[in-house]
Amino acid sequence: MATPRRLRGAISSWADSGDQEIRDLRKQYGGAGTLRIAEAPDRQPVTLRGSLRAVTLMPRGGVPTLEADLDDGTGTVTLVWLGRRRILGIEPGRSLSATGRIGIHDGRRIIYNPRYELMP
Repeated sequence: MATPRRLRGAISSWADSGDQEIRDLRKQYGGAGTLRIAEAPDRQPVTLRGSLRAVTLMPRGGVPTLEADLDDGTGTVTLVWLGRRRILGIEPGRSLSATGRIGIHDGRRIIYNPRYELMP
């Protein structure tokens, strides 16, 4: 049977792993001169860097759309490509740089049809 101390240690290490991932993202994408997603202004041209968390095909008004959540450890913005079912290289875990204007739709921060550059 697990002791309370052992159980606490297991829970603590599990919680720390999520925190560590956030710290790693901030370190990787938060270099000097880089705009953080959490600090990016709405309705102004921005260039953001991060890692794609989820990529989903979602119809919007009868039009296929590809949605991807970009995360840099400070926040998340959803990238939406209208009329696309798939884009080569856009997959979970991929690093990229996206340029566009952030808008708010249903309480989510979204960039429609962003320019993007895949990063190694």
